[in-house]
Amino acid sequence: MNRLRTTATSVSASPTWTDLAFTPNTITRRCFSATARHREIRDARTLGDRIVPLYKSSSTSSLLSLEWPVPPRNILIMPKLHAPPVIASTVEFAKHINSEYPNLNLIFEKRIADMLHEALPFPVYSSEPIHFPTRTDLVATLGGDGTILRAASLFSLHTSVPPILSFSMGTLGFLGEWKFEEFKRAWREVYMSGSVVAMSDLQGPHTQTALNGSTAPGQHDAEETQKRYEGWASMRGRSMGVNRSSKMLLRHRLKVGVYDADGVNVNEQLLPTSTAAFPVVPAPAIKDILGSGSPDPYGVPDIHAINELVIHRGPNPHLAIVDVYVGNRFLTEAVADGILISTPTGSTAYSLSAGGTIIHPLTKAMLLTPICARTLSFRHLSLPLNKKVVLKVSKKNRGRELEVSIDGKRKAGVTIGMEIRVTGEEVGRKARGADGCRENSWTGGGALRHTEQRAGGRGG
Repeated sequence: MNRLRTTATSVSASPTWTDLAFTPNTITRRCFSATARHREIRDARTLGDRIVPLYKSSSTSSLLSLEWPVPPRNILIMPKLHAPPVIASTVEFAKHINSEYPNLNLIFEKRIADMLHEALPFPVYSSEPIHFPTRTDLVATLGGDGTILRAASLFSLHTSVPPILSFSMGTLGFLGEWKFEEFKRAWREVYMSGSVVAMSDLQGPHTQTALNGSTAPGQHDAEETQKRYEGWASMRGRSMGVNRSSKMLLRHRLKVGVYDADGVNVNEQLLPTSTAAFPVVPAPAIKDILGSGSPDPYGVPDIHAINELVIHRGPNPHLAIVDVYVGNRFLTEAVADGILISTPTGSTAYSLSAGGTIIHPLTKAMLLTPICARTLSFRHLSLPLNKKVVLKVSKKNRGRELEVSIDGKRKAGVTIGMEIRVTGEEVGRKARGADGCRENSWTGGGALRHTEQRAGGRGG
């Protein structure tokens, strides 16, 4: 009896894991510990390579149709920082995806993953953002325009941005398309885009008709079509059907290179300014972000801007003096606080505040806007997107250094003799080629999810 009483007392007190192995509560406690192991943060570098979707044009819409070759697997979720209501919505969104769409991997920035993983009863993934571009199939943002730009900036050294599904939960709403209350419908449409027919009838006449007709001109071959059916097999009843697809807008970006007085590309000296995007110390080198295979012959790629490039006098008391060249010809000597080169997307941002015009996002143009110009003769100028624009710090410049920033995410100082070269990114139809792109598919740029009826009214 004494021995039994002692054992009962020791169990009712604070038990050790060794004690729990011999108590009646062993099964319950082990279940709890197993659940705890699911609330973990895994390394995003272990995920598979990015799935690149197709963007198809049609004669009935100015927007492109999203078509996944297979269902996306790795989803990057980026909420607005320092906003508790948005974080709560992020948890709700993540739980919905995990419960209704199995086998998806949710990726978060480190600070967000540390904050959320205890509230999510399943593993999440994270790593340094330099690893996101090669593993992210689809991006979902919860916030304002700044959150969308923060997401796009992660891909500034890459030739394309994955589709971005944006929920408007911030201060500005030029880019945000969806209200969060619509997240179930919005997510279903962008995830299922490309499933072609209802999954509830995989062996029925619809499937057989699609397979039999898949060898017709402009259609996938039968083997690839079958692979697409199998990929969505677990999503019975969620397909939008043959004639439904998610509508996307590929937004033009700028390609920016900063060169020293000897003509050497110094893009690597542009430091990240957003701690949400990159570690503060040390900043990763561009070669570490891209790895091998850089398109630039000197190993330094262009940096892409979805909004604008800014050259500014900063804290200097003297106005900036910049020589402007367009298409290798001298245009003007600009004397101003600074100069902006903006995309159509950026025309509703800093450029608009500086007096620039608004450009429709489908227009293939870039906007040159002076900031507080000294002369009345220099006003904003719209240029073809394929024109090369060069901003060169003039020898007359009295300030020691001018500030250059790209989308507000990377900055550097430029001195006399240095120049910034800007061209538009190629976004458009690409024929079938060695890279596997299909006829009538589009490539490049930043892809944002839009609704058909509202896209024409979005200026930014």
